[in-house]
Amino acid sequence: MTIHQLAPKLYNWASILEPHTRDQALTTAAMPFVHPHLALMPDAHLGKGATVGSVIPTLGAIMPAAVGVDIGCGMIAVRTQWTGVDLYEVGGVPGVRKLREDIESRIPLSAGNHNTEVSPGGWDRINELETMWDNTCTSHGVELPSAYSTHWRLQLGTLGSGNHFIEITLDEDSRVWAFLHSGSRGIGNQIARHHIKVATELMKKWWIDLPDPALAYLVEGTPEFDHYIAELNWAQHFALLNREEMMDRVLDALALHMGTEVVEEQRINCHHNFTQKEHHFGRNLWISRKGAISAREGQLGLIPGSMGTASYVVEGLGSKMSFNSSPHGAGRNFSRSKARKTFTHEQLREAMKGIEYRDTDAFIDEIPQAYKDIDQVMADAADLVKIRHTFHQVINVKGD
Repeated sequence: MTIHQLAPKLYNWASILEPHTRDQALTTAAMPFVHPHLALMPDAHLGKGATVGSVIPTLGAIMPAAVGVDIGCGMIAVRTQWTGVDLYEVGGVPGVRKLREDIESRIPLSAGNHNTEVSPGGWDRINELETMWDNTCTSHGVELPSAYSTHWRLQLGTLGSGNHFIEITLDEDSRVWAFLHSGSRGIGNQIARHHIKVATELMKKWWIDLPDPALAYLVEGTPEFDHYIAELNWAQHFALLNREEMMDRVLDALALHMGTEVVEEQRINCHHNFTQKEHHFGRNLWISRKGAISAREGQLGLIPGSMGTASYVVEGLGSKMSFNSSPHGAGRNFSRSKARKTFTHEQLREAMKGIEYRDTDAFIDEIPQAYKDIDQVMADAADLVKIRHTFHQVINVKGD
């Protein structure tokens, strides 16, 4: 798709754009500190306050809800030495099912579930996070992450629910990859909600009337802004390490299945809900990507499709107008409640034919038909990224 300018401060790459999503993006783009324009990605869909699938550059302020409540959510993928033939030679289809069950036994799934103890390898990551908090967050008055969640350490290495997943997948050369999607779990959610509340209360204190309360913002240079940025960076790092911890467990399961250690030939780990300061159009801007990945020229990233469809390793093309960004996935076409009313368990089974997964109607709201066509999303993103690898699932693991 050719980029379209929908308003003076809104550029759009989405050929599939629902009217309410467009209106929401127009409202966000009109905020006075959005500069020079908001970039709407091909997977854009309605979000809370700001649109999911948007890149929001700001001067002197950040809207915490525009980053979202799953701070640092993103993807990780590892390419192994094996092929699909190797994978199925070990026990055939029953062996693949056993591998799926082993992965499910190693990683807590679904909202609210966590580990019963920290894994031996997890303690180094916990220590890293505790040191980071001491160095960057305690000066803002919150002494420990446990002020937000008493069991945050046990959340490290957990998946969650919704569109989070773990997959064993094959690329176009039938190479086996481990691939997963998750974020900062309950601790990140609590941090985000705290700062959204702080921003909302400041708007009331300053008598600022917003077009949407979820667009409440924090002003750079204030203690509230500095507090948010410190804890945001910590939560983003927690999310990255959470994916690393889960990937270690997936690779252990894969090594046990194959009877030999994994040889990692490539590893990619990227956020798609995050904020960082970047230089664009001659200015230092805060770039909030809510459902978008960084796609600088030559930078590798990951774009998952929906449950049962293709996913991609991509290389950024450094699109100036998108602030070096690209879509983060397929993007929803149906809300979860509408999807459950529209689609059936049998339709889900048909969509997942040939893929090993836990067959339950709990996943109806994740059926591919509830999402945009990933092929169209990737076609719309042709000037943002180029495809390096295309994945097709062998195993899919999700939380209810």
